[in-house]
Amino acid sequence: MAGKQKRKLEDLSVDEFMLSGLNSASDGESDEETNQQNGLNKRNEKKELKPEAFTTDDGKKGKATQHKQQLSRLQNKDPEFYKFLQANDQTLLNFDDTDSSDDEDDKKYHRLPSALEEAGSGDDDEDDNEGQKASKKSKKTVETIKVTDKMIADWKAAMKKEPNPRLFREVTQAFKAAVATTKGEGGAQCRYKVADSSVFNALVLFCIRDIYVALQRMLNLKPEKDQKKLVLPSSSSKWQKNQIDIKMYLSGVVQLLSCLTEATVISAVLRHANQLVPYYLSLPKQCRHLVKQLMKQWSTGEETSRVLAFLALNKICRHKQETYLNPILKQMYISYVQNCKFTSPNALPLINFMQRTLTEMYSLDTQATYQHAFIYIRQLAIHLRNAMTMKKKETYQSVYNWQYIHCLYLWCRVLSTLHPSDVLQPLIYPLCQVIIGTVKLVPTSRYYPLRMHCCRALILLSGSTNTFVPVLPFLLEIVQQVDFNKKPGRMSKKPINFAVILKLSNINLMEKAYKDGLIDQLYDLILEYFHTQASSIGFPELALPTVIQLKAFLKECKVANYCKPMRQLLEKVQENSSHITGRRQKAAFGVADATAVVAWEKQIKEEGTPLSRYYSQWKKLREKEIQLEISGKERMEDLDLPEIKRRKIQEKKVEDKKEFKDLFQSDSESDEDDGELKIKGKKGRRGYDDDYDEDVDDLSDMSDDKGLEGGDSDEDEGDEDASKAPQPLSSSALIKLAEGDDDLVEDLELSDDD
Repeated sequence: MAGKQKRKLEDLSVDEFMLSGLNSASDGESDEETNQQNGLNKRNEKKELKPEAFTTDDGKKGKATQHKQQLSRLQNKDPEFYKFLQANDQTLLNFDDTDSSDDEDDKKYHRLPSALEEAGSGDDDEDDNEGQKASKKSKKTVETIKVTDKMIADWKAAMKKEPNPRLFREVTQAFKAAVATTKGEGGAQCRYKVADSSVFNALVLFCIRDIYVALQRMLNLKPEKDQKKLVLPSSSSKWQKNQIDIKMYLSGVVQLLSCLTEATVISAVLRHANQLVPYYLSLPKQCRHLVKQLMKQWSTGEETSRVLAFLALNKICRHKQETYLNPILKQMYISYVQNCKFTSPNALPLINFMQRTLTEMYSLDTQATYQHAFIYIRQLAIHLRNAMTMKKKETYQSVYNWQYIHCLYLWCRVLSTLHPSDVLQPLIYPLCQVIIGTVKLVPTSRYYPLRMHCCRALILLSGSTNTFVPVLPFLLEIVQQVDFNKKPGRMSKKPINFAVILKLSNINLMEKAYKDGLIDQLYDLILEYFHTQASSIGFPELALPTVIQLKAFLKECKVANYCKPMRQLLEKVQENSSHITGRRQKAAFGVADATAVVAWEKQIKEEGTPLSRYYSQWKKLREKEIQLEISGKERMEDLDLPEIKRRKIQEKKVEDKKEFKDLFQSDSESDEDDGELKIKGKKGRRGYDDDYDEDVDDLSDMSDDKGLEGGDSDEDEGDEDASKAPQPLSSSALIKLAEGDDDLVEDLELSDDD
């Protein structure tokens, strides 16, 4: 029975079904809905349900159209009731059949969207407009407004005449759309659209040049005569009215700064951000975002960008220390440690810049500096203690790395620059102990470069704080441990740059450049240390152990290239000692009079000493040499020089014997070697034999190692006629010398008296 009722309901037309619904009661309506749903389920048993199924039977007519047809049929069936409606309720008969829809598809039921939209998209437009139709119209309006060069010119002219909040809002919206294009957003949520690169450049340039002046005029802010006193824009009466637009603009500047890659554009935006620092200080959230970008540019940007970022950070900290100084100092120190992990000739100037600027930031507040320095120096000491107690490779590596060494040097620079300071004075001793412990951790020759860096940091700290630190023993120990007379195992292609290495390899220890660089470093460091103590009243006693050690070195060393700089250093130290001794004999006060001693040392320092005058000249020449070395290395790194492979001398002997065996029939067998070398020498001078130059190179290399200069022949100590005239070496002696005969080499060594 139920099935028949369902089929009868399906056979009914739509009009009859709606008419039956008008005459039924409320409970009948629920039955009709159930029957209609059952009919729909039956129709879709064999096919998939689609969005088009949510329509009426004819697929075109909606409820309003059907109701109008029903009223027209009512005119035929019950004309009296229809006339009654015409007389009393015209609105019921003349209603609009489109009042139940919002768009062109209102005759159909709601269809499911093809793609889901993200939550929150278009919320601002929907809040401003009550209906969906109004929101769609507003979105279409946003997409249609396109920024042109003419619009920018008009804005620029209006800004120069009289800036107002409405004009600033338009410019801010356009700037937001331009910044959105840098991340691929295309300005979809903005009123304006920037599609052309020329328009983008013109708009950004206009904002960077003119917005700050326009903001100052719009808020009636006048620059203060005292530059130290900063006027915040939040003090203006017009701040609240324009705060939202200013906040949007400042966020756009930060977003633009995070997306740029061109160094010149970044520098221009950073200059603009430096101008806007007072506005950022009035908005804490935007200021934190700006600090993050400034930190990135300060640690990883180009040279100009680093300087501008530092100026902005310094400006923020100077005017709001209580809020921003501590977090900025912490972030800068962490960024410094992260970016000094690797050191190269190109990266070293940037690391030095970070050291100096960070020291400048620490000078703003010594109390905050003491807290940071105490924590981080203690952290370095803990790493050193773990390495000394555990004695494992991992713990050694936690100390012997670039980050650790650069941190030590940073705190030495901070304490040296801020001296005298009663707050930071107690940190000098623990820092010196940490550096000395670092030197003593692994006192091997492979870590001599690291020792040099530690000694240089101690010299800086000692000279700037007037604190005596025993640095010379660590340098003179190298002179005692290294045998400078020993012949190097191999020749090096280029000199070793001790400024950018911490550890030497086994191959480096065998090279001639290792000892050459070691002598240069010892000369520089000893001279720098004595320069810091040159005006001290106890200089003669301080220099006495060094004088004794240098004299012993000159007596033992047979290499003239190593003896020459050390002899010169010894002469300068002795000259300065004699000068201090002579001035000290004329003094009329005792050793216990500390005030008189300080005044005497100050007078000597102002007048100058022989060592200080020599150091100033040497420093200028040394800086020029370092610049030339850096520029030369940059040029040479791009060149791939070929390797010269030399044949062994024994192989050349056999080949030459086969080639020239017919020329030496009259010579005895004992003279074969001599004749061979003579013929090769003649052929080499004429340009026929290429191996002749290689033999000369071998001899010149050995002469350089053993102190031979200018190609002069050496005197044999056992030769009785040596005092009369120098005798040339025989050919067999040259062959033995080229082959490395140890006995002959020892005989050719020059004595210290020569």
